[in-house]
Amino acid sequence: MKYYLIVGEASGDLHASNLMRAIKEMDFDAEFRFFGGDLMVEVGGTLVGHYRDMAYMGFVPVVLNLGKIFRNMRRCKQDLRDHRPDVVILVDYPGFNLKIAKFVKKQLAIPVCYYISPKIWAWKQWRIRTIRNYVDRMLCILPFEVEFYRQHYFEATYVGNPTVDAVEQRDCRNESFESFASSNQFPDQPIIALLPGSRKQEIKDNLPTMLDAASEFPEYQLLIAGAPGIEPDYYLQYVGQHRASIVFGQTYRLLQQASVALVTSGTATLETALFRVPQLVCYKTPLKRLTSFVFKHFFTVRYISLVNLIADENLVKELFASSFSREAISHELDALLNHTAYRDKILKGYDRIIELLGAPHASVQAAKQVVKLVKVG
Repeated sequence: MKYYLIVGEASGDLHASNLMRAIKEMDFDAEFRFFGGDLMVEVGGTLVGHYRDMAYMGFVPVVLNLGKIFRNMRRCKQDLRDHRPDVVILVDYPGFNLKIAKFVKKQLAIPVCYYISPKIWAWKQWRIRTIRNYVDRMLCILPFEVEFYRQHYFEATYVGNPTVDAVEQRDCRNESFESFASSNQFPDQPIIALLPGSRKQEIKDNLPTMLDAASEFPEYQLLIAGAPGIEPDYYLQYVGQHRASIVFGQTYRLLQQASVALVTSGTATLETALFRVPQLVCYKTPLKRLTSFVFKHFFTVRYISLVNLIADENLVKELFASSFSREAISHELDALLNHTAYRDKILKGYDRIIELLGAPHASVQAAKQVVKLVKVG
């Protein structure tokens, strides 16, 4: 069978590559063609376009690159016409992929499978109409998404969460604190982990205040999880005189040994929960009062972190926009480090989340759904 995949960013490349491997285990004759990245190329198939030429975030970058975006759209549609796959698999990236879904269903009558739902439950809920009309199967990686779709009269399937798979398959599972510390030449001190985001603007906004607050606890060493593609010097300008070190490519090793973590919103909050590390979610924004107003009045969710969204409660503290400050971070860190009952409450909440997420093998479950759709179609 011929499978056509479209992703628009690095995380999509990772999840799609794992899905492709799982499909190959079930369909030995699988042929892949895709807009994707290097990880998908490693699995095999034809790369039509790289996500680096598609990944534009924010209003201004999108406007400045409209010409390239429209060219990619035309190129993708023509390639789909020319090659007529048996199924089209869309991975997140809704601004582009929902337009492709409409084209594929109306013009080509090819089955459309969506893996990793757009976050329409947070905002832009009107996109549900497009999904109902042009998507045959929605494969979700967050448990609460199934109920959201059901409330909007669309049946979705929860296949598990890829982050559970990644944590389960980590190489450092049995590593001791002593081994981690000695291999990095770190002192024998408990760790406060700092995960200030994967983009330069996030790091610039969050890391200085994180460091200021965490430095009030000198009995702990501060270790920063360096993001791929960000050079060490970028972090060092914010570290300054703080007693902190940066580790690259070792986020799971770091979380496995950390006592607590300061984390920006995103998948990192879920990873931290899966390692059962008490955490504080920190997210500084410009125009903090305006941001808080927009979140309150235009978003349809109560929380910004995946941990709280899955738990459906304020399990971990979120210092977001107008509530973000050094004093607030320091106060919460003290509670996380020194109040056993508070830590235990969070850890029990993590256990509920782990149970809700279920067993690993999300890619395998998703592949089963895709292959089933192709055979039925």
